[in-house]
Amino acid sequence: MINDTARLMNDVRTIVSTISPDTDEIKLTHRLEEIIHNYNVNRKSNEDQEKDLQEKIEIYINARRIEGYSKATLKGYRVELGMFSRFIDKSIVLVNTSDIRQYLASNEEWKPSTVDRKLSAIKAFFAWLVDEELLIKNPASKIKPPKQPKRLPKGLSIKEVEMVREACKTNRERALMEVMYSTACRLSEIANMKRSDLDPQNMSINVIGKGNKERTVYLSDKAMYHLNKYLLSRKENRFGPSDYLFIGERRPYRDLTGAAIESIVDKIEKRANISKKLTPHVFRHTAATLMMENGADLADVQHILGHSNPSTTLIYSFVTEDRKKQAHKRYHAQ
Repeated sequence: MINDTARLMNDVRTIVSTISPDTDEIKLTHRLEEIIHNYNVNRKSNEDQEKDLQEKIEIYINARRIEGYSKATLKGYRVELGMFSRFIDKSIVLVNTSDIRQYLASNEEWKPSTVDRKLSAIKAFFAWLVDEELLIKNPASKIKPPKQPKRLPKGLSIKEVEMVREACKTNRERALMEVMYSTACRLSEIANMKRSDLDPQNMSINVIGKGNKERTVYLSDKAMYHLNKYLLSRKENRFGPSDYLFIGERRPYRDLTGAAIESIVDKIEKRANISKKLTPHVFRHTAATLMMENGADLADVQHILGHSNPSTTLIYSFVTEDRKKQAHKRYHAQ
């Protein structure tokens, strides 16, 4: 009981000093001794304390849903935080920095990018708990993200883009490929494109990107031509045309999911017989890289891609070996 009393006093002093750093600790200790002397103090064991971590995760996800976070983002939070909760399996107030580090180091096969993603989800969760005053301190705040290997985006060459074009067999495949390449949109943005958001006159589409942010993306002449060709040729549900830009080819002609789009791109890749892996994101990399190669301003590329942080766009600002060689010949004093 004496140890429990001392532990309680120490915990209270820590909390008070966190909230009010200017508090006189000697006076505080004397007042606590006077008050606690009238009570029998018995500290709960770790087993007796409520394991409320999963409950707090549900509250967090519901709050983010109300704030308008996308279904994909919420699903990601639920998966990442659910894995963390199962590993920790203790009360939220008992989770410390060491627990989080042990979790992040628990699987040697996790790549730095995977660890970084998990840490980001955990940090955001605990930061929210502190902001909502459900927790005094963020145990993840001192953990630094792992160093990531710098890899240049693997985009397609102009020749490979033409090979992919020739590998498209249907109007839908060609339209999908051209729209991905022209707009440099994310997979989720492509899947959620609507006909009502298409402006044929300006050759533009309004899309909803990360953070529920809306932006306008643009279609090339080639993309607009093949998109119109597809829209005029596609079969529609008997109840009326779907508002989604890309739909299935079989009844009931529902909108294409991200997984369905990836499957279509996989089929195109097999026919194209190129050496690089072809994914919807590769089209985004390709568009961004070629824009930079052709002299586009970094800020313009940032807005086209929908990056909120300019540093994210910097990965496309590398200079190719050919350009370095040409610049050296042109500008270097002989």
